[in-house]
Amino acid sequence: MSETSVAPPSPDPAEAPAPGSVDWPALVADLNRLLRLRTTPIGMKLFETVEEMKAVPRVRRPSAVHTMDQIVAQAARLSWTVGITAEDLAGPQCGAVVGLLPQDDQWRSGAHMTGVWFETIEDAGAHQRAMDVVPHGRYRALAVSPLAAGRLDPPDVCLVYGTPGQMIMLISGLQWSGYRKLEFGVVGESACADSWGRALSTREPSLSLPCFAERRYGGVLDDELLLATPPGYLPRAIAGMERLAGNGLRYPIPQYGIQGDARAGLGISYGPRD
Repeated sequence: MSETSVAPPSPDPAEAPAPGSVDWPALVADLNRLLRLRTTPIGMKLFETVEEMKAVPRVRRPSAVHTMDQIVAQAARLSWTVGITAEDLAGPQCGAVVGLLPQDDQWRSGAHMTGVWFETIEDAGAHQRAMDVVPHGRYRALAVSPLAAGRLDPPDVCLVYGTPGQMIMLISGLQWSGYRKLEFGVVGESACADSWGRALSTREPSLSLPCFAERRYGGVLDDELLLATPPGYLPRAIAGMERLAGNGLRYPIPQYGIQGDARAGLGISYGPRD
């Protein structure tokens, strides 16, 4: 078992780490070594002023109107650092999730979703009210950037895309020590509320099934899930995955075979220990 190269897990992973306390390139290297990720892990950070966002090193500003899914994808798929305000986003659905636009009565009514994703305005309104969102009023800008670049030190949340197999190992790492059951919701379309919306507003790790818009506009692959989490949880997950790897439980998960005698394989994991 190799030693993790990041700082030890913090007592309260929901709290933001102090600037300069995390070696972001090493943390990402550990995630890639343990999970063989295909997509760049990124950070997301909200800012109370536009000037703070513009001060992020090498930040790009959009030259067109985009969805939040596209902004996230520019960091995850192109390794760009991108900063936005509400004016850069296409419509209120994206901006309301991250608190850059209000969750007002018109937005909560779901009128814009009625007949598109939901049969009635009652169904659409129930969907809007079920979404996890950042309250409007405090923040004026947002930026996304590859975690390894360290430009959002620290980010509010980290976004990790992966296959179901990668995600179960990442979650198992989180649950190695201080176990608790992790529960996630599926709001349906606008699943960004299940990932970065929930992680930003609750400070909890949040796994989502990326929705149609995330896949159409955000380049999310058909076999990808998304885990959004406050950054303090990642050293804990890495340390847990190192311990699991020491027990032979690692990614990629080797196929044992569906017809062989399972006792030999199970004996390796659950047999007597020295």
